[in-house]
Amino acid sequence: MSVTRMIAIGGFVLAALLVVGVEWAARRWHRIPTLGDMAAVIMTHEAGRIPVGRIAVFGFWWWVGWHFLAR
Repeated sequence: MSVTRMIAIGGFVLAALLVVGVEWAARRWHRIPTLGDMAAVIMTHEAGRIPVGRIAVFGFWWWVGWHFLAR
């Protein structure tokens, strides 16, 4: 395995651990919103009658699927 691949995998593992840590802290001390609370705010955001939050989430998942799942 190349060094670049190991660095990339390590970066993704670190990002996942940070997300888990922030979620744990949010549920323990209630000073920061949980991921579910943030998703609820994003999903309800609208510009006029256009649900831009839902479009943004859909676009994000499309990007993730295109870059990491399409092979």
